[in-house]
Amino acid sequence: MPVPRHLGGLLGSTDAAFTAAHALRDGQKYDLGALQIDETVELVVVGAGLSGLAAAHFYRRSHPAARILLLENHDEFGGHARRCEQHVDGRLLLGYGGSESIQSPGFMWSAGALSLLGELGVDLKRFESCFDRTLYPGLGLSRAVLFTREAFGVDKLVTGDPTPMVADDIPKGKLNARNAAAFIADFPLPEASRTQLLGLYTEARDVLPGKSAAQKQALLASISYRTFLTQHWGLDDAAANTFQKRSHDFFAIGIDAVPALDAAATGYPGFVGLGLPVEANAEAELEEPHIYHFPDGNASLARLLVRQLIPSVAPGDTMEDVVTARFDYTRLDAAGEQTRLRLKSTVVALNASAGGKVDVGYVHGGVLRRVQARAVVAAGYNSMLPYMMSGITDQKREAWRACVRAPLVYAKVAVRNWEPWVKLGVHEVTNPMGFFSRIKLDYPVSIGGYRCARSPHEPIGLHLVHVPTPSRPDLDQRAAWRLGRELLLGATYQHFEDKIFDELTRILGPGGFDAARDIAAISIYRWGHGYAYGANSLYDKARKPADAVVGRQRVGNVAIASSDAGWSAYAQAAIDEAARAVQELGGRVGHRR
Repeated sequence: MPVPRHLGGLLGSTDAAFTAAHALRDGQKYDLGALQIDETVELVVVGAGLSGLAAAHFYRRSHPAARILLLENHDEFGGHARRCEQHVDGRLLLGYGGSESIQSPGFMWSAGALSLLGELGVDLKRFESCFDRTLYPGLGLSRAVLFTREAFGVDKLVTGDPTPMVADDIPKGKLNARNAAAFIADFPLPEASRTQLLGLYTEARDVLPGKSAAQKQALLASISYRTFLTQHWGLDDAAANTFQKRSHDFFAIGIDAVPALDAAATGYPGFVGLGLPVEANAEAELEEPHIYHFPDGNASLARLLVRQLIPSVAPGDTMEDVVTARFDYTRLDAAGEQTRLRLKSTVVALNASAGGKVDVGYVHGGVLRRVQARAVVAAGYNSMLPYMMSGITDQKREAWRACVRAPLVYAKVAVRNWEPWVKLGVHEVTNPMGFFSRIKLDYPVSIGGYRCARSPHEPIGLHLVHVPTPSRPDLDQRAAWRLGRELLLGATYQHFEDKIFDELTRILGPGGFDAARDIAAISIYRWGHGYAYGANSLYDKARKPADAVVGRQRVGNVAIASSDAGWSAYAQAAIDEAARAVQELGGRVGHRR
C-alpha cells in the first residue's frame, strides 16, 4: 500500500460547489414565494465564468449606472478559467487549472470577441516575445510516447514523435522529431503492427478508392477514426492502441468515438492520399501558433474582466501587471459597488414571470435567498436550467439537457527541477493507453513580473490531463461522458496522487527522477462538467442546429449565454454568446477599436 502523501487537494468543482445543484437535480424544492426579497438589481448574471463576466462587461457598457450582481457557485471566479498558484522553495509557479489559451485568434475569434480583448488591454503581439518557442527545442527536447506494460507488455518511452498537433506551440522545423521509420521502429509492438503504422505515416494511399470527395467526407463523418484505421488501413488493435487516448486532451473521448473526418481536420495521419478538399479554417487552426497564453491560462482574462468591473479589487491596468496583481477578495461583494460578485452562491430558481421582473433564488452558506432583477443572463451550465425554471416547453428542456459536458481533470504538479526531462530529451509525453493521456512541461511564458523556468535546475510546473470517459461501443458520447462523470466524482485525491507518482516514475525514472524527493506540490482540478458539448456526427446527425438554436432562445427576461449556448468549448464562444445574450436584453454590444 502506498504511504499517504497528501501534497495537495481536490480543486475546481468541489463537493461544496455542487451540493445545492445536485440536491435540486435530485428533487429538492426551493419555494421563493414566502421569502423576503433581499435586494433588487437591474441585472443578475448566473455564473462568473468567462461568459458571465463578459456579459456583465457588455451590459455595463450599455448601462453605466446599472447595479449588477454576479452569482457564482464555486469559491473562485473564472469558471474553468482557473488560476493555479504553487510555491516551491520560495518561488511562485503559475499554471492553468482549466481554460488554457486564446486559441487561433486570427481565424477562430470573432470581431466582437477580439474587440473585448482590446478593451481589456490584451495585445496579442506581446505573446510573440513573452512565449519562448525555442526554449525546449534549444535543449534538444522532443515529444514522446509512453508505452505501458499493462497494454503493451513493457514500460517504454519512445522519443522523437513526428505526429502533427493542432495549434502547435513548437515551430515545425524545431520539433526535434525523428523520421517515421526510426520513430516507429522503437515501438514495443510486433513487426506486423509496426509495418502497418509505417504505411499509415508515410504512404499517400487512397484507402477509399472509387468514391468522390463528397462521398469520402460523408463516410468519414459516419465512422470513427479507430474504425478508419482498422477497417480501411488494416491496422490491428495493437497498432490502433497507439492512438487510442491521444484524442482525450482535445476531444475528451477516445478515437473510437471521434469521427474520422474530425481526426482529418486536426492533423491525424492517414488522410493524405484521399484527395479531400482543404478547409481553410481547419488548415488555419493547424497552422496558427499556440502561443497566446498567459502563465495562468485564461484566468488572466477573467482577472482582467473582474478588475475592470470592480476596479477596487486589484491595482494596475495592463495585461502585464494583472499576472502578479494581488486581488482583494473582500472587495468582490462590497456594499456600495455597482457590480458585485458573490462566490459560493448556487442559483436554484429562476422565475421569469414575476410581474415583468425575474425572481432569482440562490443558496449561500446553506441558506436560500431571493433577489429580484429586471433581467438575467444565465451563463452557467445550461443543463441546470430545466431544474431552475418552470413553464418551459418540452422542446426547450430537451435542448438544454442535450448540453452534456465532458468530465475532465487537469493535474498540476510542481517539481523541484526538470533535469530528468532534459536527460531523456523530452518536454511532452502522449500516453495512449495510460491514466494521464498527456503529460508535459509547462508552457514557457514570461510576462510582467513573472518569469518562467529557463534552467533545468529551477522548479517548474507539470501539466497532466486525465479524462475518465470510458470506451464502450454501447454508449454514445453523452452517455459516456455521464458515466465518466460518475467515475470522476467517485475518485479520491489519493487516487490521483498515486497515479501521478506511478506514471511520472515510469516516464522519468530512467532519467534520475525520484517522485518522493522531486515532487513539491500537487493540485488536482476536477471538472465534472468540463468542455461544452459540440456536435458529433457519429451520434447527432443534424441535431446540433435545432438544439443549439432552441436552447439559446431567451425566456422572458432571461437570456441564455455560456459556451453551451454555442455548442463550442472555446473561450471565444463563451464571449460571443454573452454578447448575443446582452443584445437580446437591449444592450448595445458594438465593437470598440
